[in-house]
Amino acid sequence: MGGVTAVTTHRAANGTGRHRRRPELAAFLRNRRARVTPGDVGMAPGLRRRTPGLRREEVAQLSGVGITWYTWLEQGRPINVSPQVLDAVARTLRLDPSEREHLYHLAEVAHAPDRQSDVIEVGPEIQGIIDALDPHPAVVYNSRYDVLATNPAYLDLFVVPETVAIGARVRNVLWTLFTVSEECCPVVHRSRELPIMVATLRGAYGRHMGEPAWESFVERLSAASPYFAELWRSGDVAPPGPRVKAFRHWAVAGEIRMTSVSLSVNGMPECRIVAYTPADADSRERMAVLRGRRGA
Repeated sequence: MGGVTAVTTHRAANGTGRHRRRPELAAFLRNRRARVTPGDVGMAPGLRRRTPGLRREEVAQLSGVGITWYTWLEQGRPINVSPQVLDAVARTLRLDPSEREHLYHLAEVAHAPDRQSDVIEVGPEIQGIIDALDPHPAVVYNSRYDVLATNPAYLDLFVVPETVAIGARVRNVLWTLFTVSEECCPVVHRSRELPIMVATLRGAYGRHMGEPAWESFVERLSAASPYFAELWRSGDVAPPGPRVKAFRHWAVAGEIRMTSVSLSVNGMPECRIVAYTPADADSRERMAVLRGRRGA
């Protein structure tokens, strides 16, 4: 009997907690909606506006959700909510990270930290680690393949005639690999390697769906590269992992085969150090030739 009573009491308490969260959620959304003016989101104020903030239908429109659904959410009704929809509402209401986390808690949705990985900067400790790996190439990527930091050997490996140095003017390795000609692409087996990279990108995309930076990146690269657009439409998904890749340096050192290994970085969610080591003795000698080209 004691066990049954304890379980019943726990369920009752849990139900009371949920019952309290919904009115809190409703009040929180109304309060935050009142803070955002039409001018803040590029809308005309209009006539006969009873409140300086946004109307419910405006929040729904800007968030890409139905007015009825948003009204029910703001009324505190027990409806199911997805993280993607909460993210859209949070962006419309201009919530800061702590407010966004509070919104997730009130809506009873597992909170994920802000993943705007394009604003992450590499500190001197991480830069020092990848510099110490030279003469082995090393780079720090986020999950969108933005190049956050490199060492000189990485640039040696990715610079071929008529291309630019990744990390100097181009800040995303996918953008470089898909927008240069096949003859200038530093990766030898382009038709084999690039689909794997796109599948890895899509594996991360599911956690960022709806984020403006990600949606804009996919849209712009699809417009710039029909090949990328074709691979993206395939919907293939893959995690990052160790691979042997071949790089072309015909005029200087020939073909160089490198094993790549990804290492996660504490304190930098969805970022990884990718380190390259020669896959055979010939490739080790050819990397030395590249290194000699810059006097290292």
